[in-house]
Amino acid sequence: MAQVKIYGIHENLNKVKNKLSEVIHSCAVDALKLPQDKRFHRFFPLATEDFFYPEGRTEKYIIIEISMFEGRSIEANKLLIKLLFERIEKELEIRKNDVEITIFETPKCNWGIRGVTGDELELNYKLV
Repeated sequence: MAQVKIYGIHENLNKVKNKLSEVIHSCAVDALKLPQDKRFHRFFPLATEDFFYPEGRTEKYIIIEISMFEGRSIEANKLLIKLLFERIEKELEIRKNDVEITIFETPKCNWGIRGVTGDELELNYKLV
């Protein structure tokens, strides 16, 4: 299970959100071995005056927050981050300097899904 939030300036984020969702999901499938049908993405397009970011970034700057069950390997998490940087730059022409990624891992028991807690949920895939 992984849920993704993406923040950016609305004019720029709205232009790329469909393609960005495809890219993010392809990275999660490849790095985390998520099934193709497990996509949970939410976009938060912000007004320019509501999105502060450091010098050296452009108006294409985005923040990606990924919440997922704990238990994946460090290697899988690092691969996910690496793939995101590479594919976002290649497919969307957003520089690596304009992308920030945070992974939040929480115990399965802290999730509620389909009427049960995450630790009671039967997954049709393995955590890698």
